[in-house]
Amino acid sequence: MSAGAAESEPALRALVREAELSLLECKVCFERFSHEQARRPRNLGCGHVMCQGCVTALRRPRGLQCPFCRRPGTGGDTSDCVPLLQLLELLGPAPAPASAPAPAPAPAPAPAPPPSCRRAFGGWGTLINPTAMALCPASGRVVVVHDGRRRVKVFEPDGRCALQFGEKGEAARGIRYPLGVAATEDGHVVVSDAGDRAVKVFDRAGQSTLVVGGGRFSLPWGVQTTPRGEILVADAGAGALHLLAVDLQKGELRRAERLLGRLCSPRALAVSRSSGAIALTEHLAARPARPARTRVKVFSAGLRLLAQADTFGLSLVGPCGMQAAAVAFDRQGNVVVADVSAQAVVCLGKPEDFPALRPVVTRGLCYPVGLAYAQDNSLLVLDSGDHAVKVYTADGSPEAEQRA
Repeated sequence: MSAGAAESEPALRALVREAELSLLECKVCFERFSHEQARRPRNLGCGHVMCQGCVTALRRPRGLQCPFCRRPGTGGDTSDCVPLLQLLELLGPAPAPASAPAPAPAPAPAPAPPPSCRRAFGGWGTLINPTAMALCPASGRVVVVHDGRRRVKVFEPDGRCALQFGEKGEAARGIRYPLGVAATEDGHVVVSDAGDRAVKVFDRAGQSTLVVGGGRFSLPWGVQTTPRGEILVADAGAGALHLLAVDLQKGELRRAERLLGRLCSPRALAVSRSSGAIALTEHLAARPARPARTRVKVFSAGLRLLAQADTFGLSLVGPCGMQAAAVAFDRQGNVVVADVSAQAVVCLGKPEDFPALRPVVTRGLCYPVGLAYAQDNSLLVLDSGDHAVKVYTADGSPEAEQRA
């Protein structure tokens, strides 16, 4: 056996273990997928996966709502997850003993970039059902939270994985179900954990330094940092926007304040680095036989409502209604949203011009759930459907590849 092959064996065994722990179990009942009818992996319309037994158990007279992203659908929308079924066949009914490891498939490569995408990184196996993304302003590192065993992955600007942390688990300083993530100027990472209704802060090495919970939040979702280093939290359960003033170096909560109330399930958050304006998305109550509706609100730094646009209003000026899963400010102060219904990224214009619709990315996306603008003004899109981060130029057009 060659030295290279011998060195690759531990990596292959680790891949098999990771598949057993993260890929091949239903994230609702935590039972292992199999070819049996009740345990067959099924794709929902949104791209998330659960077993047939859980699809049956969660189906309601009005349809089936995804337990991860809350997208409505019907039980009939599901289909076999063929890649997982093929992986089950490759791995067999149980992991092989360590003394004689079974041949394992090579790690899946990152998905091929779509025609209008400059590059992409991540991919299934590296990222598993990612839910949110943030960009560290100083280093340019990209932080993604997902459903892997280690919930937080930090990538270098070129796409190499630099760090992963946040073990899956019940411990107070572990991460159970992350919904939002933010990064501070000095590299601290802030995660909203719906599993135990807390906001958790980690230092640059991935060590937990602060947990803010204790019944303070009902369902913390979006998190963002302000130009003054404070933390904003959108509480979807309580319909509120909170501010946390923290001492990151000492790991202390200095002040907690409820800034806004009477919001309708606020989720995604964005803060303008130039003006301090705040944009958030609201998810309006669904109505029978009507698609889910969302609304984007923009507030000044002093919390004065500047503008808002919702699904119905945008359907009057655009080709279809909007379902905003993420929101961001570009460098000119325009509000940009990820529209999962159109599988696109759309610019709504500046608050005073709402709604001035302009498409930014119109192809190559499956289920965009995160947006961020880098220092070079390129646009990063987290595509949960492809489990990848896709990089576009500022206007969504491809940037010419540099020739060697």
